[in-house]
Amino acid sequence: MPQRSPAVLTAPQVRTTTLHADGLTLSALLAEPVDTAPRAVLVALHGAGMRAGYFDNRARPGLSLLTLGARLGYTVLAVDRPGYGLSAARLPHGLALADAARVLRAALADFAAQHATGAGLFLVAHSYGGKLAMAAADTLGDALIGMDISGLGNRLAVDPHQLPGPGGRGEWRKHWGALRLYPPDAFRLGQALLSPVPEIEAAQGPSWPTLYPELAARIQVPVRFTFAEQEQWWRHDEAAVTALTRPFVSAPVRVDHQPDAGHNISLGWAARTYHLRVCGFLEECLLGRDAAAPRTPS
Repeated sequence: MPQRSPAVLTAPQVRTTTLHADGLTLSALLAEPVDTAPRAVLVALHGAGMRAGYFDNRARPGLSLLTLGARLGYTVLAVDRPGYGLSAARLPHGLALADAARVLRAALADFAAQHATGAGLFLVAHSYGGKLAMAAADTLGDALIGMDISGLGNRLAVDPHQLPGPGGRGEWRKHWGALRLYPPDAFRLGQALLSPVPEIEAAQGPSWPTLYPELAARIQVPVRFTFAEQEQWWRHDEAAVTALTRPFVSAPVRVDHQPDAGHNISLGWAARTYHLRVCGFLEECLLGRDAAAPRTPS
């Protein structure tokens, strides 16, 4: 009997799933490694006005974080944040950041009760999703391995009134940068990802620079920030990067820049390069855990 090719045998599938959290149901996309236990779980959190499919770029083969992560031996769980997807009907105005963090923690506990999680959870977050990742970090305890955040700073490059809100998505071109940075199908496929920005989320947006220092100071795991070359919502000059990293008093933090990319990195040509760097940073975090000196009993 002829054997199927290894590519067919090992191709991961992306499927929809649900997570239950304190009476709420969150929708999500899930990709798991084939025929092997996951080394860890990448939990992907989308930005404002988007959906979980932001991390499942189908404009060209190889650009999806879900399929790439699963091929590399990780489970990838892309969550529709509270106020998006299935939870939008129950939360038409969204949730404040602290409340959304509690819902996310409960949702991930529900997931972990039913799925193998390997070494633990690694948060991959874009834009507003990075705010939720930082707010939820200290609630996840030892299960959290690290965080990789793109498209988020703490010094705005625009006036607060220009940010996306319930009445619109902000200045459209600032989400993208030069259109040459994206495959031709990206904008057509991206229409299916768009979702209204919940009112509470939009109202809380301008307060982020004030909230940021306290959240950063509480984080205990390694963090990597990535700014696209054509990031236009957040400052990423030398002074801004210094201000971004200074509040991290208990965790190692680095800042990288992604060439040939706009704010929506995971929808562009640079998606695969960026996603490989995400997985590389996760590998560094896992190595750091494995190579850490044994704790001395108190």
